[in-house]
Amino acid sequence: EALYESFPTPAQVLATPDDRLRGVGLSSQKLRYLKDLCKHLEEGQLPLDALHQMGDEAVIETLTRVKGVGRWTAEMFLIFRLQRPDVLPVGDLGIVNAVRRAYKLRKAPSPDRLRRIGEAWRPYRSVACWYLWASLNNEPTKD
Repeated sequence: EALYESFPTPAQVLATPDDRLRGVGLSSQKLRYLKDLCKHLEEGQLPLDALHQMGDEAVIETLTRVKGVGRWTAEMFLIFRLQRPDVLPVGDLGIVNAVRRAYKLRKAPSPDRLRRIGEAWRPYRSVACWYLWASLNNEPTKD
């Protein structure tokens, strides 16, 4: 049974009892994160409409103020929601593994090395990431 008839508003989520949200599979920690996100939205502390006009680092800084939203999540938001063309998520395990394979590296590249490698892909590092993820073909790497 669905909790809501359509996509819920932040106010609806905040008004939903915790036990109902846990009943659909949210852990206590994820529930706290979801409620904090909704609280930020309700109180105007997370201006979603303004994110389109902000630079990448400003978006990351704004999003990571929300409990449970880290740099990786913010970078995925930049790539997939805001469709920013030049984001390189150096903390993404898939990107790390794909670069290791593509460049035939003996070990996983450090974030700094990955940034140096990624400089050649500017201003389309997000596009490079799409290809790197696709190159993995959902196969785990063998160490």
